[in-house]
Amino acid sequence: MTLDSPELAATYEEVSDGQFEHGKRLISDLEVRSSERVLDIGTGTGRLAAHVAAIVGPSGRVVGIDPLPLRVEIARAKPVGNFEARVGQAEDLSEFTEATFDVVYLNSVFHWVADKPRALAEISRVLKPGGRLGLNCHDAAQPNESRLLVRRALVEAGIEVDHRVAHPSLGLSSGALRALLAAAGFVSCAIDVRTLVDVFQDVDALIAWSSSSAFGNFLVGVSATDRAAVRNALARILESKVTPQGIRLERYLLFATARKPDCDSG
Repeated sequence: MTLDSPELAATYEEVSDGQFEHGKRLISDLEVRSSERVLDIGTGTGRLAAHVAAIVGPSGRVVGIDPLPLRVEIARAKPVGNFEARVGQAEDLSEFTEATFDVVYLNSVFHWVADKPRALAEISRVLKPGGRLGLNCHDAAQPNESRLLVRRALVEAGIEVDHRVAHPSLGLSSGALRALLAAAGFVSCAIDVRTLVDVFQDVDALIAWSSSSAFGNFLVGVSATDRAAVRNALARILESKVTPQGIRLERYLLFATARKPDCDSG
């Protein structure tokens, strides 16, 4: 379900520094090079795609797809000549022919993909032989601190809701991710867990990030009155996390890279 709005899309463009920075780490892992053709699945407002477009240069090309038209609209407005943004989703890459891309990546996107095997099959199809895949996603073994603290705030506010209301996307274990990649025929799979740190100015900044990064699916079904109670409970809980720089919270992501075999026989 998506409840995106122009306000959420614009907010995401402004507050997505954390995802942009760990996205750059993913691109470094993939060793993206000049002149390569790259597909960014879940490009959002196109911040990371614009960074990649600068790496591949004028002889390369970056295509970004995202199911949210409002975010694609912002991405299209970026003055980057070798970057194109389209509405689309991971499970259906039929607009691209086989062996089109040198690199495909999904930055904080794979945990949102409903049909992961189908998406990986499509990615394999559009990758050139030897092409590289990179992704990062929530670690099921270690929920992000923000997720746990919002759940605690819901309890303290006396609101009984499904935990997915707080953070609807679910993570993967490293074993499950490795199995999915292997089943799709990818080789040279490398997966590791990384701890990332986000710093928020205040509780409202955290809520703005949570709402915009979940495209409206944060605290769905919680009334305005109850949202205020959750916000106040969360503010109290976060007092222990305040540092001179701001509210410091840890996030845990699985980073994975893999390669399509050089030929069909693997």
